[in-house]
Amino acid sequence: MPVWALQPPSGEVILTISGKIVDANRENTAVFDLDMLQKLPQQTFVTKTPWDKNPTKFTGPLLRDVLGAVKSSGKTLTALALNDYKTTIPAEDAALFDVIIAHRIDDMPISVRTKGPLFIIYPFDSKPELKSSKYYGRSAWQLKSIKVD
Repeated sequence: MPVWALQPPSGEVILTISGKIVDANRENTAVFDLDMLQKLPQQTFVTKTPWDKNPTKFTGPLLRDVLGAVKSSGKTLTALALNDYKTTIPAEDAALFDVIIAHRIDDMPISVRTKGPLFIIYPFDSKPELKSSKYYGRSAWQLKSIKVD
């Protein structure tokens, strides 16, 4: 029986991380259920987005904490959404900005219908340079997996 540094999920898997990672809990990938993500330190911010008229409150673990949990070592993250949207994120963004993998919007779980269950989101209002199409395009709702290269 393998010994996993990262505990296996007990609920439905909602995020899979593959590629250049050290800690895995399912063959060569790391899989997370909601409970595992909620056990990581949580961050909350309110920001305006191009997709909503009003500022929105997002809550979830920092992307860098999720990557730290699997001991990733790559330079590029490829985020894939349930709707097959794919975006490339420089891994350094996780260190430079407080990017989170949100599982709550305005204190409510995010349904698939409303861009969930997970949403990579930048704190657009925290720095002027984040209010650009470059960073808007790096955000990914309906996130299902991240490949670290």
